[in-house]
Amino acid sequence: MPTPAPDRVPVTVLTGFLGAGKTTLLNRILTAHHGKRIAVIENEFGEVGVDQDLVISSEEEIFEMNNGCLCCTVRGDLIRILGNLMKRRDKFDYILVETTGMADPGPVAQTFFMDDEVKAKTRIDGIVTLVDAKHVLLHWDSREVQEQIAFADVILLNKTDLVTPAELDALERRVRTMNAVATVYRTTNAEVDLDRVLDVNGFNLDRVLDHEPDFLKAAGGHDHHEDGHEHCDHDHGHCEHDHAPVPAPDHVHDESVTSVGITVPGDVNPKKLNRWMSELLQAKGADIFRMKGVLSVRGDDKRFVFQGVHMLFDGKPGRPWGKDPRTNKLVFIGRNLDREALTAGFEACLA
Repeated sequence: MPTPAPDRVPVTVLTGFLGAGKTTLLNRILTAHHGKRIAVIENEFGEVGVDQDLVISSEEEIFEMNNGCLCCTVRGDLIRILGNLMKRRDKFDYILVETTGMADPGPVAQTFFMDDEVKAKTRIDGIVTLVDAKHVLLHWDSREVQEQIAFADVILLNKTDLVTPAELDALERRVRTMNAVATVYRTTNAEVDLDRVLDVNGFNLDRVLDHEPDFLKAAGGHDHHEDGHEHCDHDHGHCEHDHAPVPAPDHVHDESVTSVGITVPGDVNPKKLNRWMSELLQAKGADIFRMKGVLSVRGDDKRFVFQGVHMLFDGKPGRPWGKDPRTNKLVFIGRNLDREALTAGFEACLA
């Protein structure tokens, strides 16, 4: 007997700038003998789509949208196509949605939070971004590249054979200053073990807890000690944690995307936190791409875990604090983030 499929189908959103290798990865997924059953929702827009000859011979079903730009019309079309796809639920275990090279993955991700029917049948698993290691710096300041990196749970630095190891290390450092919480893999010809891009649980609140000890390291989160001194000495390029120092970017322009990590001991006042968070998202929601965190709420013996995409916010109680010191850890990834203002705003929510 085949094992029954879990209720909600995991959905992976695949993004990346033109030429980064998305089609190569898709063709690999549709032809390789990996034993996974994947429905691909492909969006054709000025790129060579999946080879039609492959479509017939591959076991997966492909729903192509030849309707132009996915991000403009994504809600209606994606929801309709997902509805059609779910009528053949017995044929696949995963859904992969490819976005165009010029698209911001945010609206696609939001679809899986907002539409009740979609939410009942699918769950967004992760956003995977392909980065062209050789050419990405030509487009580095473009909104699309920055947003694709900022939203990602998994980043594939592709075409690594075309750059030197030193260039690759420098690029990875830049990527990590923008998105401190994504997992980064280095690839050639988009060759990657599919287990690294499917079922990554990037939107699973329990996974936030699993990674709680280290998800702030690269975001410049500081541990505030009782004496008020910061434990983490980033200014001098070294640090008592075991993460690599983050070099100062050559030029910081206002538009750049960064990760801001905040670690503050103590308990938060839930009313103050709600007020601050709603004001922050109203004012800055368009610039905050992803956020996640673990909070210590006054009067609650369990951790509160949350994450969000733009203005959409999802949270739930996690495991009990027990003997662990009660502390708050948050990370914001976005554009024009003001570390001091975010830290001060959060600290004002403490009970």
